Amino acid sequence: MLQNLTGWHAVILLAVVLLFFGASKLPNLARSVGQSARIFKSEVASTTDQASEPAAEAVTPAQPAVTPPVPATSRAETS
Repeated sequence: MLQNLTGWHAVILLAVVLLFFGASKLPNLARSVGQSARIFKSEVASTTDQASEPAAEAVTPAQPAVTPPVPATSRAETS
């Protein structure tokens, strides 16, 4: 889509931006776009750094000790 843009398209786009925002707000707009791009790049870099770090070994929870069931005694033995 962006491959078909020519110089005239850029001029028209700039004129539309000037009409919408006005010349006085363009520096602030450009500054905020640049700041947003820097924040985005730093977040992407920190995400890739975290992904490249080796994962901490998973700690397996201790299994509770299972006591074997006590066999039931018959009534004949207790009487």
